[in-house]
Amino acid sequence: MKTNLDCIPCFVQQATEAVRLSVADESRQAEIMRSLLSQLVGPDWLGPPTVVAQRLHRYIRMETGNADPYRAYKERMNRLALELLPCLLREVRVEEFPQTALVRLALAGNLVGGDPVTDMSEMEIRTALCRACRGDCMMDSAKDLFLAAEQARHILFLTDNAGEIALDRALLEALPVAKIVVGVRGSPVVNDATMDDAETAGLQDIVSVMPNGSDAPGTLLEDCSDEFRREFEAADLIIAKGQGNYESLHGASKHSFFLQHVTCPCVAAHCGVPVGSMAICERNGTASRQINVIVQ
Repeated sequence: MKTNLDCIPCFVQQATEAVRLSVADESRQAEIMRSLLSQLVGPDWLGPPTVVAQRLHRYIRMETGNADPYRAYKERMNRLALELLPCLLREVRVEEFPQTALVRLALAGNLVGGDPVTDMSEMEIRTALCRACRGDCMMDSAKDLFLAAEQARHILFLTDNAGEIALDRALLEALPVAKIVVGVRGSPVVNDATMDDAETAGLQDIVSVMPNGSDAPGTLLEDCSDEFRREFEAADLIIAKGQGNYESLHGASKHSFFLQHVTCPCVAAHCGVPVGSMAICERNGTASRQINVIVQ
């Protein structure tokens, strides 16, 4: 995806959020935001939105000296997800189609790592996740994902947010874990999961986990480490969570499943699904297929 004018309000909103989390003084907040707004017109917008977002968040961290403005929020979301996981797994086990329930849970997990400003209450998150486990919506897509995983030789699973990563563990455990390498962000950016979050979720106990070497809120291959790029090239199946990974990787010539809670109108239009959808987009060469279910 390419950056367009509709991305600007989101850049400003996210930058404002990060600045407020980083510094308490309002005059300093305004000073940083004025500088950020002037810089926003500078970058080349031909690339994906993750490129512009990366530049903005690098500047915020440099100006504020806060290397991880979302740390406290991420820790709270990790704790909440780990608290909810046993109950959610009980919901999954009684479902007629547990594989479908796990895929729906992994998709709905995006709610746990959501926006700290427009934060859902813990009760709302609990209710939404329990509801996501029930029913047979996405059954065909879940079957396709599990079949592709069985047939693949090497799978790269790309995470999205902290909190959500703990719920990804439930899906990972149902997949052929011996084939899987999990990729996380190389260093903190917004509320995306890093190695610290993967360790909190216990992912290293079941799969190999590696940082991608980048601080972009997505997967910009040209910005990733050589080791990660080799892992990406070796994979014959990519399972990618979240909109940032979709924005930066949907054009890659890999058999890929993108699992995302679509909150961005630009991504929704690109996928052909309504805003608010939990969507699976399967791409294999030039062919693509989308199936969605609306979050009630």
